[in-house]
Amino acid sequence: MPNLSHFMIPADDVDRARRFYSALLGWKIEPVQSSPDSMGIAAMQYHDITTGPPAAGTLNTGGLYKRRMTEPILDFMQVDDIDAVLAKVAGLGGTILIPKTAIPGVGHNAMILDTEGNLFGLLMPEKK
Repeated sequence: MPNLSHFMIPADDVDRARRFYSALLGWKIEPVQSSPDSMGIAAMQYHDITTGPPAAGTLNTGGLYKRRMTEPILDFMQVDDIDAVLAKVAGLGGTILIPKTAIPGVGHNAMILDTEGNLFGLLMPEKK
């Protein structure tokens, strides 16, 4: 069965979104250098995202780009301390839509709107 291998986040303001995700989750977000064969990467303002070191059961790469349509994302970011992350959301310009919620046998999750109006989730797995 195919696994999710990459995620992409559309943004109206790429720099604002980069600052939000870098400060909130500690992601490394860097612009992709365009070349004649890069299929319009410069116009997309495309940035590579590295979420952390590879780990079993997680995805650690993605992209951030200039929104072209009304495309959404809905991905969950795995965190070690959901309370610490949620405490930073409002100060960075995001909105908590669904607060920390227990999922028995799984862990805790929450849903957030970022600075660009994208919905995403946080997941803190249950300690085994």
